[in-house]
Amino acid sequence: MDMGIHGRKALLTGASKGMGRACALAIAREGADVTIAARSEGPLMATAAAIREETGRKVTPVVADVTTEEGRAAILAACPEPDILLNNAGGMAPGDFRDWGRQEWIEAVDLMMLPPILMMRATVDGMMARGFGRIVNIVSRSVKIPQLELGLSNGARSGLVGFAAGLARQTVRANVTINNLLPGIIDSDAQREHLAAMVEPDGPSFDEMWRARAEANPAGRFGRTEEIGAWFAFLCSQHSGFVTGQNILIDGGGYPGTY
Repeated sequence: MDMGIHGRKALLTGASKGMGRACALAIAREGADVTIAARSEGPLMATAAAIREETGRKVTPVVADVTTEEGRAAILAACPEPDILLNNAGGMAPGDFRDWGRQEWIEAVDLMMLPPILMMRATVDGMMARGFGRIVNIVSRSVKIPQLELGLSNGARSGLVGFAAGLARQTVRANVTINNLLPGIIDSDAQREHLAAMVEPDGPSFDEMWRARAEANPAGRFGRTEEIGAWFAFLCSQHSGFVTGQNILIDGGGYPGTY
């Protein structure tokens, strides 16, 4: 299927590793030119080189922290008029909500809610004026299946989803869609870091927990980052202009509800 995004300009944050990297590679394979941003220079440059080598597309890496005003300015200076925007950020460490004060909640909002909103504010009007735009936020299935130890993520990411739902209905008439991907258990560095933080001295080992989590999923496995990238590419395509304001679960059937 021709996605119809050859020559489009894409801006992706959190794109040096894992799901963000897979998304950048997926649309570069479809002919998009990509600007990828992340805080860690080494992984970012390696990803940029790998995408260039495989696809031959223009890849612009930007070492920047999207949670800061200076970082966002640097990212947008590298790609001021994107046709495609991916907002992707890591999460907060699991814990007990009784241990979180105001500062922890502010940090969660500053990481997972406000940067995507500010990136949308900076780019959506230009997309509407040009008559094409695809915005995708990688969120988490925790907005539909809240996990107690992920309370910071539950709250901040739900705020982003709520904001995006309203904005999506205002932009779709101009062929600008806004959707959210809700990954479940994905075989990625972030998943490993999350699980490692839950290991207790007298409890199951990391490997035991990893296997148990895979076996508990209806699919019997972890998802692959490439599967996230494929969904992202489709949502960015010419074929998805009638899909907006949606939260798409990619979790191997882990969500137990009908709706």
